[in-house]
Amino acid sequence: MQSKKKDYLFTSESVSEGHPDKVCDRISDSIVDAFLSVDPYARVALESLATTNKVVLAGEVRGPDQINHQKLRDITRQAIRDIGYEQEGFNWKTVDIDVYVHKQSADIAMGVDATSNKEEGAGDQGIMFGYACTETPDLMPAPLYYAHAILKSLSQARREDKNLGLFPDAKSQVTLQYINGKPVRATSIVVSTQHHADLTQQQVREIVRPHVLKILPKGWMCDEKEFYVNPTGRFVIGGPDGDTGLTGRKIIVDTYGGAAPHGGGAFSGKDPTKVDRSAAYAARYLAKNVVAAGLADACTIQLAYAIGVARPLSVYVNAHGTGKVEEEQLSKKLQQMVNLSPRGIREKLHLNRPIYARTSAYGHFGRKPDSDGGFSWEKLDLVAELKSAFAC
Repeated sequence: MQSKKKDYLFTSESVSEGHPDKVCDRISDSIVDAFLSVDPYARVALESLATTNKVVLAGEVRGPDQINHQKLRDITRQAIRDIGYEQEGFNWKTVDIDVYVHKQSADIAMGVDATSNKEEGAGDQGIMFGYACTETPDLMPAPLYYAHAILKSLSQARREDKNLGLFPDAKSQVTLQYINGKPVRATSIVVSTQHHADLTQQQVREIVRPHVLKILPKGWMCDEKEFYVNPTGRFVIGGPDGDTGLTGRKIIVDTYGGAAPHGGGAFSGKDPTKVDRSAAYAARYLAKNVVAAGLADACTIQLAYAIGVARPLSVYVNAHGTGKVEEEQLSKKLQQMVNLSPRGIREKLHLNRPIYARTSAYGHFGRKPDSDGGFSWEKLDLVAELKSAFAC
């Protein structure tokens, strides 16, 4: 939740697409996309594990038989190749891939599927949160916004210049000072990035520095002694060769950097019938439109579901004392505007499409909507109706 204090420091972190856990998120979401590209109504719950030259896939699916175990291995290799791993300890060409994927449980299908006399229910119980605030143009918390942007800039540089000496694994951490509830400057910046063995710590520091300066607003750079780059001194062995990765282990990076609550489940590897994913997207969609409509400077929305039940059990709205309208009235209006059943969310946001691999790094929120429907939950198409409803 947003701090009630006016003056404070707040920190968020990000990790790159080459971080071991993000490698697994990318693999799992690439497999979700593969199923949805053939059958928009396929069901996928896919977990990945990665370590030194080994990937393990496990989960349950319901979809086209043409996506067999060999196809899953091919998708996995392509995902690793796209990230950029062609190293001795983790190489897309030689990595060993074990597949333990089976058909979805009939018991789950019975409780979730629609029938002639029952609407499609949620794929599981759970609580999901959405959040938006006015700290950045994308209506995201500022520490996470800048932490993501620094790593995206470094990733682009690495891909454009193969001789730069940087490799895929990287992490960032940004601490901002807030005065009167508003971010005003960075007090510390931490960036760790995998690099070629020939580079010194100081050389890596100077490679990183311009990317940080480019991303932060003018005058926001921290003191030199609080600018940490590879603080252990060396980061040559990285990725799954340096640390085991798992799907769904970077959920705070995926959402709001700790500035808002997170629900009970991760997103990656799940098709959009899973409300862990789709309802979290819907909650962000609602919160972002509320803030963009000028109805609050910050907004948290919680949705709650029961397995097999279509309607949400509760729709909680918290404007953190910044609201221009009653929160209860806002909750009622949002439920009138958007059908928050699992099917209603998917149809409203057009989620039954292969749009998920791109979400697997640099956050699921605060992104620009794509022309093919990716990041549809970032659209602001409810703003006009909200303004009209509350005479703004």
